[in-house]
Amino acid sequence: MVSIDLGCIPEELLESELFGHEKGSFTSAIKQHKGKFEQANGGTLFLDEIGNIPLHLQAKLLRVLQNRAVTRVGDTKSIPIDIRLICATNKDLEKMVRDGEFREDLYYRINTMHLHLPALR
Repeated sequence: MVSIDLGCIPEELLESELFGHEKGSFTSAIKQHKGKFEQANGGTLFLDEIGNIPLHLQAKLLRVLQNRAVTRVGDTKSIPIDIRLICATNKDLEKMVRDGEFREDLYYRINTMHLHLPALR
């Protein structure tokens, strides 16, 4: 199981952390990096705070989930993946969809089973 907290990673690094990158694809890319999707291949990927992902990355995330393949930043070839995806958030994703802050197609792709956990208090 591989997990990533999407709320604590700067937006400019998030794409590289999720999908990986090739050496030289940007200034500080001194070596190839496997993203969380590749690392979780054959297992489970836990995306914590999915509500914090920016809209432009939501489209890329949706494409990875639909195609079951990931393309590293700076590369052109797709890498097939087989993962189980678990997402968590403390935000109201349905409201975010209505407000245009979260993609409706991604919401329906990840919302196959919904668990509401009450506050611990």
